[in-house]
Amino acid sequence: MTNDDDREPASPATGTGALAERAAFYAELTVRNKGVVAAAEQRALHEATVLVAGCGSIGGAAVEPLTRLGVQRFVLADPGTYELNNLNRQSATAADIERNKASVAGRRVRDINPYASVEVFTEGVTRQTVRKLTGSCQVIIDGVDVTTREGWQAKHLLHRHAVRRRLPLITGWDMAGTQYVRCYDYRHVREPFDGTISMRDAARLDMWELLRRAVPLRYVPTDMLAEIRANHARTDYSFPQVAYTATAFGVISSHMVVRLLAGRPVRHRIRLDVHQKACPRGEQWRSRARWPVELAALLPQLLRMVRDSGADRVPGTAKDPGDPGMSRIPRP
Repeated sequence: MTNDDDREPASPATGTGALAERAAFYAELTVRNKGVVAAAEQRALHEATVLVAGCGSIGGAAVEPLTRLGVQRFVLADPGTYELNNLNRQSATAADIERNKASVAGRRVRDINPYASVEVFTEGVTRQTVRKLTGSCQVIIDGVDVTTREGWQAKHLLHRHAVRRRLPLITGWDMAGTQYVRCYDYRHVREPFDGTISMRDAARLDMWELLRRAVPLRYVPTDMLAEIRANHARTDYSFPQVAYTATAFGVISSHMVVRLLAGRPVRHRIRLDVHQKACPRGEQWRSRARWPVELAALLPQLLRMVRDSGADRVPGTAKDPGDPGMSRIPRP
């Protein structure tokens, strides 16, 4: 359900003339894609339904590029509303504060393409909605919140249904200036999170331990290791998040969606460190040299987490499980 203030614009009229108008609009909207987006990819985008579960930081960053690329059908889910501190990185304005994130994202889709079909679930991912959310889509963007236990349980529920429906799912983790994008190809991977996080884990483990399992340590940047070490014991801690890192997820994931929908392979793991890309080479090397120092300082806390959770290793210190190959959706 949506509030009156969040209702979508009325759909354009139907009929033969309207269909021709719709086709002309879509052709002009996507004409500048030619030469970068192949004709087969454009057709796949035109026909696909994409689920974006969690429309805030990373999920919201994917909605607009996917719309501009030519996705015509969206299912959008998020129970949250915008707060002022979201505006440093999320696709919203001051006028959107206290409005539902999925509803705002849906309005943005229709502002770009009034012919787009948008289904909004302001309840988010729940046991009551998850089957309908995943029932018609071909690809899932998972931007579900990971700062609460309820968020992790909703995230695990989404992944379980992606496994059942054999859907590829793309999620991401923004860590300081680094975006770590993970594609779980549930056509081939037969356990949620590739077996690293169980339903019981999502219900009982704390945020730090779940993150430790989801993100291999080798992908965590130097500045984030220092941030974790300084704030691990705080119960009121909020992760620092910035616009360029969240936006990087939209850049990477939208291209991954293009490839997946067209039946082309994608990498399962992509790491982009914006800070490292922008700084001079000498600063890059100094940051890399600090990484093992920061890790050594953090290691006692990591080992304590492993011991308390009953795990037998620290992810990222050895090769983590899972198929290291490529993912694709077969062509029809």
